[in-house]
Amino acid sequence: MSSATPPPGPARSAQPEFAVRGAVDLSALNRPQAPPPGEPGGAPEAGGFVVDVSEANFEQLVRDSSTYPVVMLVWIPTDQANAELGATLGRLAEEYGGRFVLGRVDAQASPQVAAAFQVQGVPTVVAVLQGQPLPLFQGAADEQQIRGVLDQVLAAAEQNGVTGRAPGAVPAADEPAPEAEQPLPPLHQEAYDAIERDDLDAAAAAYAKALRQDPKDADATAGLAQVRLMQRTHDADLATVRQAAADAPSDIDAALAVADLDMLGGKVDDAFARLLDLLPDADAEGKEKLRVRLLDLFEVAGTTDPRVSKARKRLAISLY
Repeated sequence: MSSATPPPGPARSAQPEFAVRGAVDLSALNRPQAPPPGEPGGAPEAGGFVVDVSEANFEQLVRDSSTYPVVMLVWIPTDQANAELGATLGRLAEEYGGRFVLGRVDAQASPQVAAAFQVQGVPTVVAVLQGQPLPLFQGAADEQQIRGVLDQVLAAAEQNGVTGRAPGAVPAADEPAPEAEQPLPPLHQEAYDAIERDDLDAAAAAYAKALRQDPKDADATAGLAQVRLMQRTHDADLATVRQAAADAPSDIDAALAVADLDMLGGKVDDAFARLLDLLPDADAEGKEKLRVRLLDLFEVAGTTDPRVSKARKRLAISLY
């Protein structure tokens, strides 16, 4: 068995990079024969996580390799050595439970697909990750060697973010099943639905009602802060707001407007710093405006966010 370890780095492209390079050596036709797949003594039929590849489904399997690894076996299914390797790979595909799919390319029935892998003989095994072919080995191999190669493929897939499982896969025994999504409380759902239809006033009212019912409802507090931010920035023009702040750097209202847009754009540190920088020189009214807005933005970012903790300390120092 000759082998090549899959590269651990990111795949270069999500597009297939297969090129026809001559015909596959079919000298295996002269070796001892085996019954066709599914017959006694032959390789098993396709099914489960084993797919027979043709021109019709080849491109789809390549696309699927962005979700889970695809291991391609280029073979002649009626050759005894090919059939034995196909049987071993098929058994392992089922054992691995959908962590990869085995695609079997009949070099005689689909010569163009086989040639796309640029193999020189059969059997040849090639992995496909994110549309990229990664040659693994050619010729016979024992099960222990194959397991080692498959584990390398799965490790490379994980490093590339290809961690999905094939349709029909079930979680492993040590893999927690995904928790069922819990329905939102009625008023939270009402607020969510209102946001979906761009009725921010109704969303704010729903969250406010939830807080009257339970002042300790942290999700409602955060939701109300987010809706208020959406209301304040709903019709804002970014260029106009930023220009106004640039023209009057000490204007608190202009700074509040820019901080809102920073927060909406994910520039959390910028939003906090802009307002905190104004605190020392602000009058009492200005300090209160800044304090209230900062507390609101803390809720938007999330009170457990380390950036909030840092800004909260600076706010306390500035005020007291």
